Amino acid sequence: MVAAAHPLAVDAGLDVLRRGGSAIDAAVAVQMMLGVVEPQSSGIGGGGFLLYYDAKAGGIGVYDGRETAPAGATPTMFQRDGKPLPFFDAVASGLSVGVPGAVALLEMAHREHGKLPWADLFTSSIKTARQGFAVSPRLAAWLATIKHFADDPEARAIYYRDDGSPRKIGDQVTNAALADTMERIASEGSRVLRDGPVAEAMVARVRGNVRPGTLALTDLAAYKPVKREPLCGPYKVWVVCGMPPPSSGGIAILQMLGLLEPFDLSKDKPNDLRAVHLIAEAGRLAFADRARYVDDPAFVPVPTKALVSPAYIAQRRKLISEDRSMGEQGRVPPGYPEHGTTHISIVDRDGNAVAFTTTIEAPFGAEMMVAGFILNNELTDFSTVAERDGLPVANRVEPGKRPRSSMSPTFVLDRDRRLVLTVGSAGGARIIGDTLQALIGMLDWNLSPQDALDLPRVINMNGPTELEDKGDLPEQADALRKLGHQVQVRRHEGGLTAIRRKGDGWEGGADPRRDGAAKGD
Repeated sequence: MVAAAHPLAVDAGLDVLRRGGSAIDAAVAVQMMLGVVEPQSSGIGGGGFLLYYDAKAGGIGVYDGRETAPAGATPTMFQRDGKPLPFFDAVASGLSVGVPGAVALLEMAHREHGKLPWADLFTSSIKTARQGFAVSPRLAAWLATIKHFADDPEARAIYYRDDGSPRKIGDQVTNAALADTMERIASEGSRVLRDGPVAEAMVARVRGNVRPGTLALTDLAAYKPVKREPLCGPYKVWVVCGMPPPSSGGIAILQMLGLLEPFDLSKDKPNDLRAVHLIAEAGRLAFADRARYVDDPAFVPVPTKALVSPAYIAQRRKLISEDRSMGEQGRVPPGYPEHGTTHISIVDRDGNAVAFTTTIEAPFGAEMMVAGFILNNELTDFSTVAERDGLPVANRVEPGKRPRSSMSPTFVLDRDRRLVLTVGSAGGARIIGDTLQALIGMLDWNLSPQDALDLPRVINMNGPTELEDKGDLPEQADALRKLGHQVQVRRHEGGLTAIRRKGDGWEGGADPRRDGAAKGD
């Protein structure tokens, strides 16, 4: 089974599985196709985090392909006259481009767990890029929204009509340059992005921007993906495993589940006031800790074990009241909003699985294209300030550093280490809340993956409580305000995919807020 954000990507993954490929093989094919048909969210120019479940051993491999800051990055690079740069100036710039890691991550994982030849995994995406595909509703919407993307000559030639207007739903798009680049990667691997003409073009584009970055060929050549240990913890009868730092997702989800477990949300219905209130309050505490402690562990020691320890979680739980909101917990250093990203869920015929969250950060990344793909703006995930109250801020910009992420690829296992489900989401910092609520939906409320992903969302990132403007959830706004919440009723983008064990088979779901699908044999 494959669940991803576009039907053509799902089909590409299923084709690989039907040819005897592994879950990792399928992940390569799905990611490459998403870079063609969902270019606003991920691709060759981005990075990601991948969990791999080995059904035979019951073990989990963790692959960190997060982008890194170039050697010339400085803590104040997103400031002008001591103040943060305006959002557009920071994002659509050479300053925001990190060294990409998605292809190197997939290459490493394929070397360890692939069955089919690397070059055979690019066939569908190369053919689609060269022959064309129909613009999806979500791609059309972002093209109409991110108007400055048309300022890039390569983007204008591919994604815009002759009159300069953005392509509409159903319009055909071809991207021969991307097909050429993928052919080179298929034959030469990730070194195509480290040295040679594509790498040189990336550096020239970043340094030639009106707000130039410092990306150098030496930065590209030095990049290496990192293997890490999974971050696992108990929740009721299950073991939940996620991504350790530099992602904040694994810590936050384990904290929130630990905070909520004694309240037993299985007694509530999805939109009940008590459940909505408690989920929001758990989010406040997790995001307060995220802002204070989580960083790239190669630069700052992160007290990961302490943050998810039962004793610490029990202490934090004392701040939660069922009849009153605790309000904001400390100040969050200023940063830029996050929107982009995509999530891929895969299970192969042997029961091996992938949870892969992959991104170029904002829709259309840094709004610059090279060799058919979009450059990421991942460095805007760093804090825009280096110090607060005389102390260094976690997640400040430093050379070679990986910015803190919210990406939350997640596995749930039973006590025998058998896979129960794989899940994750797109959506910037809201990934954490989306993934948590999907887990609660499937584990506490025993919903199917699709029903859990359909649920209206409640999100709290240590600020206002956000209620998705969907179903009857907004009806809880006044009651939450009486409990002391500041409430915003708003549209929600989502981006979840999930696959869950059902008997001897699997059932899947894809977020209805996007163009995705879940299919299997």
